Amino acid sequence: MPSKSDPFTSSVWLRPSRARGEQPTLSREQIVRTAIELLDAEGPAGLSMRRLGTRLGAGATSVYWYVANKDELLELAVDEVMGEVYVPEVGDTSWRVGASVLATGIRAMLLRHPWAIGLLGVRPTIGPNAMRIGDRTVALLTAAGFAGLELAHASAMLSAHAIGSATTVSAMLNSMRRSGMSMREIAEKLEANVRRIAPDHPHYDEWRQQVGPAAYDPERVWDESFMFGLERLLDGLEMWLDRSDR
Repeated sequence: MPSKSDPFTSSVWLRPSRARGEQPTLSREQIVRTAIELLDAEGPAGLSMRRLGTRLGAGATSVYWYVANKDELLELAVDEVMGEVYVPEVGDTSWRVGASVLATGIRAMLLRHPWAIGLLGVRPTIGPNAMRIGDRTVALLTAAGFAGLELAHASAMLSAHAIGSATTVSAMLNSMRRSGMSMREIAEKLEANVRRIAPDHPHYDEWRQQVGPAAYDPERVWDESFMFGLERLLDGLEMWLDRSDR
């Protein structure tokens, strides 16, 4: 028998809606949006039911009317930010452009809300916004020619590329914020050490000198790296679709 703390069977989306009665003044939407503001500012560690109630000026009682605990609140918050991801409908554009819009949207959303990265996969993503993304992605990839588990694999590849990029970039941005320095300033402080060890790593050093000042523009490099990988991923999927023996 599943435990009450099981993250999947205890999902907030599986709990029956509460009967209408004397509802609190605040709406669930207000509570979730305020929770997201706290999460964006301080991450999951900075969110508590008490702090949320104080921020709302209503105490924790109103929050508990909608959610049983912090885990349920986080589940609602994740689905809310997933509503920022747009997936084109079939016929609006080509499948490649649609897939690119999807992956780029996931990455951008996670960079705006990096706290969500560590919550993906912890609980089932079966809220209305997550299901909308899933439904449109299935429609888009089905129209392209994917079917069965291959469609799931293609969708997972796109998501994994976006999540991987967002994870790395958000970690580096967080490190920069903690250091109080820009990437250029960090690179300049490391330059002397890099030059010192360069003879031991000649291939890397030659490449570094070829790249030159571009290495000091991290946002450009991160974005170009993501798009380069995405385009190559889409090239591979397109080649697979064109195979006659699949």
